[in-house]
Amino acid sequence: MARARSRIAGVTSVIGELLITTGLVLALFVVYSLWWTNVLADRDAEEQGERVRDRWAGGPGALDTKDGIGFLHVPAMGSGEILVTRGTDAATLNHGVAGYYLDPIRSALPSDKQGNFTLAAHRDGHGAKFHNIHKIKTGDSIVFETVDTWYVYKVFNDLKETSKYNVDVLQPVPKESGRTKPGRYITLTTCTPVYTSDYRYIVWGELERTEKVDRDRTPPAELRQS
Repeated sequence: MARARSRIAGVTSVIGELLITTGLVLALFVVYSLWWTNVLADRDAEEQGERVRDRWAGGPGALDTKDGIGFLHVPAMGSGEILVTRGTDAATLNHGVAGYYLDPIRSALPSDKQGNFTLAAHRDGHGAKFHNIHKIKTGDSIVFETVDTWYVYKVFNDLKETSKYNVDVLQPVPKESGRTKPGRYITLTTCTPVYTSDYRYIVWGELERTEKVDRDRTPPAELRQS
């Protein structure tokens, strides 16, 4: 009887140690996924952003999508400036940037006379640039900065949850937003709920005006107020 109890105690001890080890491994994985990937991604994004601004210092030139086309500013999210680059694949977004869609529906660019400037970024990990997308409200400003122009958009609608396969939100005229005519729109997309990738969270804005960048790169009033 004593031997049986001893064996049971030994097995219980081993199982307990295994559970503790498993818990530590999972905890370390969470730390890596939600903190360390942010550190690495933010470092990469800062370096890319510096290269873009260094290039801009040489004056206006042809659109160069290698390092980035500009910077997204969304005061409501409180995430600072976000570098925007070409593409929405993981290899791109994992570097702490937002990317514009090449497929399944190719994004328009802000300078286009009509179309939908469609962007994606991570909600958690890898910079988590759209983590606070839920804080954006109707009437809030979204500003996109290029080498020579500020594009000021105003948010007019959102879709708090939709299928990850719903590509209609990326259409040149995103009818789910309530718009039915061509215009100059911006669409932000990311995963939802937080810490999952089950669905997508969508925010739509429409171009309100543009401003030329001056020598001092004085931001528009919407950014000076934030």
